[in-house]
Amino acid sequence: MRLAGLVVFAVGAALLPVLFPDNYFVLVVGVSVGLYVILAVGLNLLMGYAGQISLGHAAFFGMGAYASAILTTRFAWPSLLAMLAGLALAGLVAWVLARPILRLRGHYLAMATLGFGIVVHVLMVQSVAWTGGPDGMGSIPPLNLLGWSVDTDLRWYGVVAVAMLLAIWLSLNIVDSRIGRALRAVRGSEFAAQTLGVDTTRAKTQVFVVSALFAAFAGSLFAHQQAFVSPDSFSLMVSVELVTMVVLGGMASTFGAAFGAITLTVLHESLVVFEDYEMLIHGALLMLVMIFLPQGLFVGLSQGARRAWRAIRFKGISE
Repeated sequence: MRLAGLVVFAVGAALLPVLFPDNYFVLVVGVSVGLYVILAVGLNLLMGYAGQISLGHAAFFGMGAYASAILTTRFAWPSLLAMLAGLALAGLVAWVLARPILRLRGHYLAMATLGFGIVVHVLMVQSVAWTGGPDGMGSIPPLNLLGWSVDTDLRWYGVVAVAMLLAIWLSLNIVDSRIGRALRAVRGSEFAAQTLGVDTTRAKTQVFVVSALFAAFAGSLFAHQQAFVSPDSFSLMVSVELVTMVVLGGMASTFGAAFGAITLTVLHESLVVFEDYEMLIHGALLMLVMIFLPQGLFVGLSQGARRAWRAIRFKGISE
């Protein structure tokens, strides 16, 4: 089932630029979709499988972006090396924060991660000499992969599509691994997991770091693709949108998180034509989904499809 889902994503990503080779919506919005899928899949490991909510995930997204932007523009680092530095920074910060923050639960944890996101956002705004402050940073060079410059919409689509599939594949493997089973135990009952010998502190720390690495990776790609970064791209609202994507698609489902990211990103772009009514329509649609499909779009629809298929098979057998 998981291999089939990954194949479906791969085939869909490969066919879109073939069917619509010069379509702006497919190529440019497709890059945004891919980046948000990476972010949502990483956050889903923390929220969906480990049951630890985070309202500051955009901070790690910003760390990866600003690390790549600063190191390549101010110090002339190669883009790949700058990306690795961004991953190291986000991973180190996540590891340092994980133990004190993840001792908290529920709304206390949500408030702590919210505070962390606000602190990082303020640093981005106030550190004018390094980040450009509220005006942001421009002239970020394109991503260079061993001499191959990613400098066209089609090339960016291909790179982000591969990165997206890699993120989904890694997430599926983590979920099926020993740490994935430990995370599900932590989500069910942390006390019960401890009695079974699970090191819950270590498991939560590991998933927090991994989730941060996913976000920083997407941030580095974002910086080079946009050639411009500003604090607005990593605000509290971005963190809230990421949480919404995970919940909308379906918690504790890698494909659900990816589906939620695709749905919400395409929805944003599609509703732009409604101008002042965009947020009203957007909010109403989210309310309807949560009322009628509380498990999430992907999980609810897939369960409904399976029930319908079983009913058809049972009817065929009975006849």
